Amino acid sequence: MFRKKSSTSAPKQDFPYWLVAAGGLAVFLLFQIATDEIYTQVMTTVSRGIGLTIFVTLVGFFLASILGLLLALASLSGSTILRQMARFYVEIVRGLPIIVLLLYIAFVATPLLVAGVNAVLEPLGLEPMRTRDFPLLWRAIVALMIGYSAFIAEVFRAGIQAVDKGQIEAAEALGMNRWLRFRLIIFPQALKTILPPLGNDFIAMIKDSSLVSVLGVADITQLGKVYAAGSFRYFETYNVVALIYLMMTITLSLALRKFERTKEIGGR
Repeated sequence: MFRKKSSTSAPKQDFPYWLVAAGGLAVFLLFQIATDEIYTQVMTTVSRGIGLTIFVTLVGFFLASILGLLLALASLSGSTILRQMARFYVEIVRGLPIIVLLLYIAFVATPLLVAGVNAVLEPLGLEPMRTRDFPLLWRAIVALMIGYSAFIAEVFRAGIQAVDKGQIEAAEALGMNRWLRFRLIIFPQALKTILPPLGNDFIAMIKDSSLVSVLGVADITQLGKVYAAGSFRYFETYNVVALIYLMMTITLSLALRKFERTKEIGGR
């Protein structure tokens, strides 16, 4: 007898023609960069901002992940006050565009913070702080941290809640305290659910890091804007800028998909 095919079998994977097309376009642009003097000059100028873009993304995402985890734990806390405070933060921050948050932190929150610190320092006879003592780079990082922490908090919360409650109850029966249950039982299992969407947020932050250019931070986008404005070579400049961002994001996206497929195979 012939066996009936399972209706739950994995869908057929299409050949990645889109990747071939994207690779061909990348090869063409890289050839232009290697052979065309204008493209070479653009690449030389814009590539100076790659390190800063990576720095902003890594530091901002690391800080956002820590804050997001704390918010997720607060939202799952037994305290009503902590839960409501975390929910207030998440809903307010998620409702603000990143660029508005960036401008608010840079030009509203930072001067207010400096004024508050000076109100304490001046009566003590200490030298007052100045707003310019806070570099625009770090204002941008703080803004990205705050903006993404709200989204990451929801990722952590969903991952923690996905852990089987039976295992948590078993850990309680073994006498584990709350910290041990979280460290040994809850978080390692939640991490499997959390990592894929966390990777998507990291890729999104790479793209949103370009917004720091509105503060004059010399990232890829800002250096491209300055070069294009001075040379009027907008076509070549933004081709190179787009290529750099696409190479970073598509590479990470493919790595993330491979990780997800590996996890699915390992989980069977």
